[in-house]
Amino acid sequence: MRFTKPAWVAHRDSSAKTDTSKALSIFSVHVHPDGSRIATGGLDAKIRIWSTKPILSSASELSNKLPKSLCTLTMHNGPVLTVRWANSGKWLASGSDDAIVMIWDFDPAAKGRVWGTDEINVEGWKPLKRLPGHDSDVTDVAWSPGDRYLASVGLDSKVIIWCGFTHEQLRKLDQHQGFVKGVCWDPVGEFLATQSDDRTVKIWNTTDWSLEAEVTKPFEDSPGSTFFRRLSWSPDGAHITASNATNNKGFVFIASVITRNTWTSEISLVGHENTVEVASYNPHIFLRNTQLPVLTSNICSVVALGADDRSISIWQTKSARPLIVAKEVFERQIMDLNWSWDGLTLYAVSSDGTLAVFNFDPDELEGLCPHSVQTSYLKKFGFASPPIPEGFSHTTVRQLTPPPSPKMQSSQSQNITSDQTGFGNVGSGGERVNVLVAKRGGKKRAGLTTVPISMPTLPQHLPPPQNVPSASTSMSAPFGAPALTGVSISKRAQLNQQQERAPSVFDVDAEMWGPSTDVRIDAMENGRKRRASAMGPDGEEPKRPRTLGGERKRVVVPVKELAPGSGAAVPAHWNAGSISLPVAPLMTRIYATVEGSDDILEAVNPEDEDSEDPPEISLVSGKHTQWLDYLPSPALVVCASSRFCAVALTDGSVIVYSHNGRRLMPTMNLGSLCSFIDGRSNILLLVTSAGQLFSWDIKKQAALFPPVSLSTILASPNDTITSAKVQPSGAAIITCSSGVVYSYDPALLSFVKLTERWWSEGSDVWQARQRSLTNPTANRGVLSITEGSIAGRGTPDGADKKRPKLWNLAMTLGHLETRMHSARLLDSPTEYKQALSQYTKKIADEGFKGKAEELIRELMGPVYSRSGDSWSPTVAGLVKRELVKDVLSAFARSKTLNKLALDWQDVLKRAVGEE
Repeated sequence: MRFTKPAWVAHRDSSAKTDTSKALSIFSVHVHPDGSRIATGGLDAKIRIWSTKPILSSASELSNKLPKSLCTLTMHNGPVLTVRWANSGKWLASGSDDAIVMIWDFDPAAKGRVWGTDEINVEGWKPLKRLPGHDSDVTDVAWSPGDRYLASVGLDSKVIIWCGFTHEQLRKLDQHQGFVKGVCWDPVGEFLATQSDDRTVKIWNTTDWSLEAEVTKPFEDSPGSTFFRRLSWSPDGAHITASNATNNKGFVFIASVITRNTWTSEISLVGHENTVEVASYNPHIFLRNTQLPVLTSNICSVVALGADDRSISIWQTKSARPLIVAKEVFERQIMDLNWSWDGLTLYAVSSDGTLAVFNFDPDELEGLCPHSVQTSYLKKFGFASPPIPEGFSHTTVRQLTPPPSPKMQSSQSQNITSDQTGFGNVGSGGERVNVLVAKRGGKKRAGLTTVPISMPTLPQHLPPPQNVPSASTSMSAPFGAPALTGVSISKRAQLNQQQERAPSVFDVDAEMWGPSTDVRIDAMENGRKRRASAMGPDGEEPKRPRTLGGERKRVVVPVKELAPGSGAAVPAHWNAGSISLPVAPLMTRIYATVEGSDDILEAVNPEDEDSEDPPEISLVSGKHTQWLDYLPSPALVVCASSRFCAVALTDGSVIVYSHNGRRLMPTMNLGSLCSFIDGRSNILLLVTSAGQLFSWDIKKQAALFPPVSLSTILASPNDTITSAKVQPSGAAIITCSSGVVYSYDPALLSFVKLTERWWSEGSDVWQARQRSLTNPTANRGVLSITEGSIAGRGTPDGADKKRPKLWNLAMTLGHLETRMHSARLLDSPTEYKQALSQYTKKIADEGFKGKAEELIRELMGPVYSRSGDSWSPTVAGLVKRELVKDVLSAFARSKTLNKLALDWQDVLKRAVGEE
């Protein structure tokens, strides 16, 4: 499987002067039935149509021969919340904040420049019909099988049924008592399901539009503040998977599986650490055993879930465990998921403005059946869809029409129960879950990220899973680093052999577990113990000690941009200098997960400027507020390390709290807004929009160095900062758009280059090249992760140039020398030792006596101690004279350096004897 995240798929402010402007939220994504294009709807009130070939093929993406953006549609007056292609591919339906449903039709004559912008539409789509009818935001739309109907739902609590061909309003269903945020159709068109903030899923019979059933139990304690409640119907017609459900009185977030005809919800998909926002079934049915015929007992499905915890899980209903868990793929919550018609690609979008794609090989989704098998199987439902009106045909844009829903003879509907096709009825005790943990990078993403993931081979017959506690816990994420490329996920057996390897940004969780009905994702052993220890002897939570705001029940505020298309206002005198870095947009809710914990630090800004409610910040654990405080101005960004919490405000100030809510430092005013903030252990790093770098040791309540300007590392006016991270040692990692990564060395009072893309033009140990030659998950320390973050941003300009004879040797030696200096500054002993080993071998192979003797003298130090010696006996936490032993052993194997090594081995023995 390949995981890609193309940076060029984005909705940006059309008034911005550059393509590096802040990406706006993407609320919806849908794949055309022929798989050649996707449509996205975003906060910019636009629909954008993209070619999928550059997304799925890195070669095509880099060649720039094919257009990436096909079309931009601009008729909506508010954010576009949903886009859905008709099953025929002929039309595109969209719903917006402007309360309008729009139908778009393919028109080759509509190509050309987008009015008021520099964008060019290489493919033409025109508005065919404007459908007014809702009184508020349209949150979701769905085409029925065969496109006979179009259903739309919105914040007016209405469900409207439109004719799929004439686009006339046929029926308005108004029995919901809250915002309706999701809609889906039964694959044979017999039923329609809608989900609302009134905590119900309603099933409507399409023969007379009567209410068939109402499901409430899984949603009794569900939060009412999710942006969407997108639900999905399985392709075999047996189940609906509904989002935003809970177990255990609202303490465990789940997706609920509702069984057809009985409309019971006895099955739960458990494990996400926040509300499930969207469910999406793969359009194909699957066989449990490919050697057996297509029978009800041999049918299963694949469903994907996206949640507000920024993770995606993919499940197969024959198993009690997910196939894949992708954690922290995005920086904010997931808004929409959609599978391609061939069932091999899953697209996901987030409010952080990015698109992620999971592309499977056919042999990785075992038992996938062609749509013709599904058509034959669905005949047993015996439901006949209304006929297509005369004069309408289903001609797709590219003549690639998927099979329509079959027209069947009327007979009694056949029940399909969970006992026949239920989730996890055949356990999966021997099966392993792939857990993809993609840590956040900088504010701006670049390049195409390709992540090969090893898929498990699922056995046909699996033992039932063991019973486990019902509490839901999460896996602690590894070290956070800039955006990464080319990292693969290895198998669990490989990880077991690498117990002392450096932390990896992509890891496989070794522990999968779940009861037979509450299907879990994953958990750490210490997480289970922590949750168990918090419970009283009778299984009830003990009374919490009183804290400021601790008695208040947590209310999750929907994330909205308060000033769409722009960041917080920056007073002109603040950025009067030559640097003006971008700042995050002002949002209603900003949050960060506490390092090494499940707790969340969140800030809430009032949506209305005239509101009397002040901005507030709080630390929450599950549904409980640990503490809260009120802020003098709106919060812009937050961060939470294992030792402290910090919030930067729109008045240019920063407040630092302990985990108990006590202010650890006086409020600091930095003179301009915060562009980047990061915290690790006791260290807080901050970069302002005026290009000033600050770093403090919170425990000592002291700055690590005076504020320093970033102007010296921004070589041209077009350069900017793409990420700013900090190490627990206090070392800053500043990534520039030019492909150079810097850190500030207080001892030298200067910025130093940690690494740069320049080395890729000739170094034999360049990170991307090394990963292709060795185990791709090995040796993933902070420096290699940092180098990997810039390795995939395009092909170097000099890759094909004719070079001098000694080019590669000089570049490799220079690269390794830089790596050793960088590993020392970053306090990364594993990477220092690795670079030293490679450097030693290279010198030995080439017989460079001068370099060899210099290296030995540096590591050996003075043989006899003298006053005034500035030599340090350690480097990056390693004893130099222990390192020199390995260096001398390597040199002793070289014919050229053998005598030098033997002489220095004698000196080492005398030096050790004197100590």
